[in-house]
Amino acid sequence: MSNARCWRLRLAVLAIATSLLSGCATVSSDELGSVSCPPVVEYSREVRTRAAVELELLPERSVVAEMIADYSVMRDQARACTRL
Repeated sequence: MSNARCWRLRLAVLAIATSLLSGCATVSSDELGSVSCPPVVEYSREVRTRAAVELELLPERSVVAEMIADYSVMRDQARACTRL
């Protein structure tokens, strides 16, 4: 496996793992006031594994891989929001 593909695989695994971990809230619910938290869709292990494989197949420097990493951060933020 080339260094670029190995790096992308690590990025994919990191993005997926990060999306599975809960986020930490940095502000209290009093500071937020009335906030509506978006729902977080839960994915099965099979779907997450398939996503990691498909992400690895994307071309180098794929914007989709970057978007997945952003999506992972948004999922963490949504989880943190629901725990306030």
